[in-house]
Amino acid sequence: MRQKTMQKAAFHVRRMKRLRMRRLILLKLSWDEVDWQKNFRMTKTSFLHLCDILRPSLTRQHTNFRSPLPVELRVAICLWRLATNLEYRAISHLFGIGISTACSVTQQVVTAINVVMKPLYIKTPSEAELMVIVQGFRDRWALPQVAGAIDGTHIGIMAPDENPLDYYNRKNVYSVILQGVVDNKMKFWDINVGCPGKVSDARVLINSSLYSRGENGTLFPSWTERLNNVDVPLHILGDAAYPLLPWLVKPFPEGNGLTQPQVNFNYRLRQARMTVERAFGRLRGRWRCLLKRCDAHISFVSHIISACCILHNYCETANEEWVDEEPADDVDDFVDSEIACCVFSRIVGEVSLPWCGTVKLCGGIPKPPCPH
Repeated sequence: MRQKTMQKAAFHVRRMKRLRMRRLILLKLSWDEVDWQKNFRMTKTSFLHLCDILRPSLTRQHTNFRSPLPVELRVAICLWRLATNLEYRAISHLFGIGISTACSVTQQVVTAINVVMKPLYIKTPSEAELMVIVQGFRDRWALPQVAGAIDGTHIGIMAPDENPLDYYNRKNVYSVILQGVVDNKMKFWDINVGCPGKVSDARVLINSSLYSRGENGTLFPSWTERLNNVDVPLHILGDAAYPLLPWLVKPFPEGNGLTQPQVNFNYRLRQARMTVERAFGRLRGRWRCLLKRCDAHISFVSHIISACCILHNYCETANEEWVDEEPADDVDDFVDSEIACCVFSRIVGEVSLPWCGTVKLCGGIPKPPCPH
């Protein structure tokens, strides 16, 4: 009886090994580029390059008891999970591995992506990169000195055991917040992940390292552009939920008192800030585990979200095709001098504007110009 049990176990092990090898051969040989894009959100070339980047961290030792899973199979398991949000039970059948193995492999690959690739793909732009970003925003939206756009999005989670009400947001779901800053090409160069869903966007910003660097003057180089006798510094664009800061510009408050140049400025700023909204859309579209509730433990949710942002940048850097591309923004050609003056009024403390006189500071934050 014992011998039969051992034979069955040995047969099961051999069968699982054959299944793994069959899946690996399928991944390597059978698919065309469309299949790779649909299942892994990248081409085969990008997939193999990703495996090479992670290989030193994911390679396991061969032993007399078992042969480790190949790095390509490990990466495939993780990408499949992130791209489809498929249950681990289904992934275990698909790749011929155990449920616990599917879970542990996903965690290992996510950790490796954060440790190895985050310093390479999510970092504050260098001076040369900033020049390209600023020129990109200027060419498309005619806004000077813009180094990025900031916004936040909610990622659904299971209710945590500790302080669950802190994660219960205004949409009546439990979530954590992803704050991202993107460049003109929709690539993240700063992220902050893990704040409870009940926290406001402004509070998330204040608690982030981005705010600390912005306030102490280490976020951007001290570049200024002289326009209409005013020095305009580098800054990022935010919506009305964010505070108005020397390095963060927001729209004028909506109302009937806005002048036409201010309305034009708000429109142009909204169009430029849609860059971060589109980046979030691509992020969720590629890595659909972020579209639904993330069932991982709260201590690991931030690692998964961060890994998805890194992989998003990896795909954008590799110029991976994105089929759900939105139509280009239809931006009218407003008078650039009017836009520039509105930028000045949101940044500097006091400046004479041609349409409404002088803007003055109030508690260190510029007031919007008063209408006639």
